[in-house]
Amino acid sequence: MKDEEDENTIPEGQEEDNSIDENQSEDKSFEGQHFYDNQEDGNDTITKVTGMYKDWFLDYASYVILERAVPAIEDGFKPVQRRIMHSLKELDDGRYNKVANVVGHTMQYHPHGDQSIGDAMVQIGQKELLIDCQGNWGNILTGDGAAASRYIEARLSKFALEVIYSPKITDWGVSYDGRRAEPNNLPVKFPLLLAQGAEGIAVGLSTKVLPHNFNELIDSSIKILKGKPFTLYPDFMTQGIADVSNYNDGLRGGRIRVRAKIGQLDKNTLVITQIPFSTNTTTLIDSILKANDKGKIKIKKIEDNTAADVEILIHLFPGVSPDKTIDALFAFTACETSVAPLGCVIEDNKPLFIGVSDMLKISTNRTVQLLKSELEIQLSELEEQWHFLSLERIFIENKIYRDIEEMTTRETVIKAVDDGLKPHTKHLKRAVTEDDILRLLDIRIMRISKFDSNKAQDKIEALEGDIEQVKHNLEHLIDFAIAYFTKLKEKYGKGRERQTELRIFDDIEATKVVLRNTKLYVNKEEGFVGTSLKKDEYVTDCSDIDDVIVFLRDGKMMITKVDAKTFVGKDIIHIAIFDKSDKRTIYNMIYRDGKSGPSYIKRFNVSGVTRDKAYDLTNETAGSQVLYFSCNPNGEAEVITILLRQVGSVKKLKFDIDFASLAIKGRASKGNLVTKYPIKKIELKEKGISTLLPRKVWFDDTVQRLNVDARGELLGEFRPNDKILVISQSGKIKVITPELSTHFDEDMVVLEKWIPKKPISAIYYDGEKERYYIKRFLVETENKEESFITEHPNSQLEIVSTDYRPVAELIFTKVKGVQKEAMTVDIESFISVKGFKALGNQLTTDKLKQVNLLEPLPYEIPVEVIPEDLEVKGETDADDSDIQLEDDGQITLSLE
Repeated sequence: MKDEEDENTIPEGQEEDNSIDENQSEDKSFEGQHFYDNQEDGNDTITKVTGMYKDWFLDYASYVILERAVPAIEDGFKPVQRRIMHSLKELDDGRYNKVANVVGHTMQYHPHGDQSIGDAMVQIGQKELLIDCQGNWGNILTGDGAAASRYIEARLSKFALEVIYSPKITDWGVSYDGRRAEPNNLPVKFPLLLAQGAEGIAVGLSTKVLPHNFNELIDSSIKILKGKPFTLYPDFMTQGIADVSNYNDGLRGGRIRVRAKIGQLDKNTLVITQIPFSTNTTTLIDSILKANDKGKIKIKKIEDNTAADVEILIHLFPGVSPDKTIDALFAFTACETSVAPLGCVIEDNKPLFIGVSDMLKISTNRTVQLLKSELEIQLSELEEQWHFLSLERIFIENKIYRDIEEMTTRETVIKAVDDGLKPHTKHLKRAVTEDDILRLLDIRIMRISKFDSNKAQDKIEALEGDIEQVKHNLEHLIDFAIAYFTKLKEKYGKGRERQTELRIFDDIEATKVVLRNTKLYVNKEEGFVGTSLKKDEYVTDCSDIDDVIVFLRDGKMMITKVDAKTFVGKDIIHIAIFDKSDKRTIYNMIYRDGKSGPSYIKRFNVSGVTRDKAYDLTNETAGSQVLYFSCNPNGEAEVITILLRQVGSVKKLKFDIDFASLAIKGRASKGNLVTKYPIKKIELKEKGISTLLPRKVWFDDTVQRLNVDARGELLGEFRPNDKILVISQSGKIKVITPELSTHFDEDMVVLEKWIPKKPISAIYYDGEKERYYIKRFLVETENKEESFITEHPNSQLEIVSTDYRPVAELIFTKVKGVQKEAMTVDIESFISVKGFKALGNQLTTDKLKQVNLLEPLPYEIPVEVIPEDLEVKGETDADDSDIQLEDDGQITLSLE
């Protein structure tokens, strides 16, 4: 005691030290309910807290992980969800129950209050799988909450009753207060966790399992049982479009991109019909309005007409590009979201990080074992029924009940019956027990008197058939499990087709689609550029995420980000918005090397630069100066006139240079010598045309976008005025400029380079006149979508062809069992080219089953004469032989 007093008593005059000694031995840590020790010495009380925080934190963290936030791998439920489903089963009588009643009943098992139970139940109900809901349960599309629990009702769905419950094989435990039995895990015979998804934040970890398609899960489970490979991708009730190329099987590090489905109603109206996962129409509209307020997009107004289906109308100002606005919505609003899955579940009371493929394998194998357990119990029950029916038949047919007439005690009665049964029980599958005899003695006299031996034999034979079937199922357990999953799909799979379209997204460059709502100004003399210099020279409209390219008189070039005011260097000669992916803008330049050196000419493109770094476009000689500069968005090459100063023996003071004769090199190239004499003046003699090859454009079907990166199908080589032809199955046609930002309708049937004089042939059904027509026409207007079939709602396009001489085959529908012979139509001979709005010639009034396009007739396409183009060359591809020097120091163009 003296030692304890010395150890625990604080000397007078010293302050108490409440710090925790980390090196204190473990025998003084606190376990169980002993959280602290009080030791008294007079009026002093010492409280030890060593280990308290560590133990309490671990207890708290473990409790939240195991009992609140993370679902179990066995049945896919969090504890509150499992208790709700158990309560619904206990209350189930086929009728609806008030949710408030279910919540109150669940509180017998869940100690965390009615609010958490009610919220969890609404979430289960909104997934439309386990709970049959009645009343206002909220709307996942709009984000509207459910009505109060006293106003809404629920009961178990037929699917839940079939796949979740099986009391005889359920693992039971005791509720938190020890008063009731509750399931530790429900015997779920379906990958419920993957079907519903799960999300939870615990202490130190979280989980986010995305929902998957009902039918695809069943198909994949069957593939697992058959030993075949499978893949799983998420599917969302909000529909939308998803890029799952980086899903990573739902493991940490994976990420999917989800987009809204946006269509073009007309040239000034966009419509959103599907929204991304994890958003609703309210948050989506808020993000659009916020982007509009920040100037990222420009919209006139927005309307939300969402009810059972999503419909958000976005009205644009005249002149605003719908295609760029769609891309801007993806770039700056919640119309595109990124979701990071994280597969974490509880297995054996420990968190387990696992992919969705392994989750499905575990679930499928567990389902097989549950089915096996049910079959074994069923077999045991059937054999027990067979055993007793056989005993009953022996007992009654052999009138063994008469052997007990003289018996007076319980023991003698049982022995008499047992002795009477022995000669007849050799075929039984187990020995007769005392319980069997007692059951026989409980048979009523009325039942004995009405006993029918034939009916009894029929029942026994039926049971024997059932027993054989169950044994067969146990012997062929995998086949039985496959049949079970197949039956589930047939019974409940209708209406549960995939909702979310899977597609690979293209990357949207924000700088290309952002609204340029800010004005850029420049002070060329002082060398300042920015959006706040409103008293200086206006350059162009820009956005706050744009880059600016600046060229100075001394031959320096710089790329810098748009800001309020930035110093880039004095004596600016050119400034513009910079597009790092632009390979067609060519700069033409003549500069003097040093203060009195020779002059050089060069053509170059700018790419691969570092922001805020000065690049010297001259020969890096002090005193160099740019004498002529032009920016050409499409590689144009002008003709200029050079005027020299009268110096020494210069013979020719004036000559012309055509930039088209120069090769396009890198920005660091020295260039070709123009003259070694001083230049007095340079004049523009003639504006040039593009010297670049036509741009090749491809269509990538996986992302439904145009590109110049050789992805997908080559549409052709396009010059500045070339267009593409787009035809949809709805009978709409348009001719547009091949911009990479263009969005295409899903029912597009024709996409090709437009040849203005190439006729278009179509066969369509006129809904008003109820007959088929054929027409040939040319597109008369550009950049405008028009319909080339009648506007009646029953009108529909059968086939459309852009071949010069198409041939169609007509297959007719049988009429009263009579099949009309198929007809071949040479469309060119059948009808001549008429106006766009012409109805066309009547083809037939008979009902067509199918129209097929056959091999077109031969046609010799006229050869288009195209002037020779100069190809863009890299720095290493060109040489300096394009311009040759004469003795007088001037240049002579080589035209050979």
